[in-house]
Amino acid sequence: MSYDVELIRADFPILDRRVGEYPLAYLDSANTSQKPQVVIDAMVDHYERHNANVARAMHQLGAEASAAYEGGREKVAAFIGAARAEEVVFTKNASEALNLAAHSLGSSVGDAGLKPGDEVVISVLEHHSNIVPWQLLCARTGATLRWFDITDDGRLDLAKAAAENLINGNTKIVSLAWVSNVLGTVNPIAAIAAQAHAVGAVMVVDGSQAVPQLTTSVADLGADLVAFTGHKMVGPTGVGALWGRYDLLAELPPFLGGGEMIEIVKMTGSTFAAPPYRFEAGTPPIAEAVGLGAAAEYLHELGMADVAAHERAITGYALDALAQVDGVRILGTTEVGPEGRGGAVSFTLATADGLDIHPHDVMTFLDSQGVAVRGGHHCARPLHERLGITASTRASFYLYTLEREIDQLIDALQYTRDFFGRVA
Repeated sequence: MSYDVELIRADFPILDRRVGEYPLAYLDSANTSQKPQVVIDAMVDHYERHNANVARAMHQLGAEASAAYEGGREKVAAFIGAARAEEVVFTKNASEALNLAAHSLGSSVGDAGLKPGDEVVISVLEHHSNIVPWQLLCARTGATLRWFDITDDGRLDLAKAAAENLINGNTKIVSLAWVSNVLGTVNPIAAIAAQAHAVGAVMVVDGSQAVPQLTTSVADLGADLVAFTGHKMVGPTGVGALWGRYDLLAELPPFLGGGEMIEIVKMTGSTFAAPPYRFEAGTPPIAEAVGLGAAAEYLHELGMADVAAHERAITGYALDALAQVDGVRILGTTEVGPEGRGGAVSFTLATADGLDIHPHDVMTFLDSQGVAVRGGHHCARPLHERLGITASTRASFYLYTLEREIDQLIDALQYTRDFFGRVA
């Protein structure tokens, strides 16, 4: 079956909404994606017919809930090409997954965990969720945090990193976004993972913007741990995952303590369950895991190669259209392709007199025209400071985005620029 965007949109009830007199043009999928009816139905069915706690309830509903929860894990594992379902740890989002990675790796890397003289490497284009956990870890252990800079077109500055010997014998952890949530940059994860492994470091990847858009094979990616979140991949909020090589997960200490992550508890000490359960303390997001499994199935049936191709095509259309709007400055690369950029396009807007229009104002005016975008620093303040700006407007596209929605964005931008030009 050919990729029919209009047919796909029929699966998403919210896309029929209007904002006042305008049809909704939802261009904020990097923030959160919309949900197809099959995901909504899967969660409703679970609550209506199978609701119980997992593992603890030894009755029919408990068995059904446990099977549904583990079924969600199996579907997610298959979607990302994991070797076994036990390599998928459910979390509440990618932020929690990255905090889990930082906390557990910090206690186990090397003979006695991180220590002064050890180094952790990230980049300036990271989401705060892939900056703050490593800052906290370094503050706790005395390790040093270092980072990749970027080039003028928003790519990692590999030449500068090589000159500075950024990844070296002191490097213990490298953690990078696969795709930038601001610039859309697709980072060369496999190549950097090879550098990290050559010095004995662990490679962590924030896949939040990539797993929803790109065909994912964790084996081909070369990473040791990959974090991603459900709500950006047509799944529910409140659930994400950390994939890890099983042998690595088996070596890591738990992040949180509580029920079901234990093997034996005595007042004198405890032992812990095998992965993934040692990392899933307490009642997990059961219905959300069921919904995430349904989302993974939905994306698999669409075909991720087709999803990625549509993403490239619609992003290319948007970049061409935005380039025709006077006063728009696009941040990052304008190349579109497998190694080019993802489907998030951030930009600034100025009047004919050169007056910068604040992204919050742009966002508000676009919303009045039915166009949903995001304005601010997109949880990437260091990147915006590196670019010499405080904030930007971001339009982000997904498998259901149409060219007419881009056209609606362009018309709304022209309206906004004209209005502020008159006011100025």
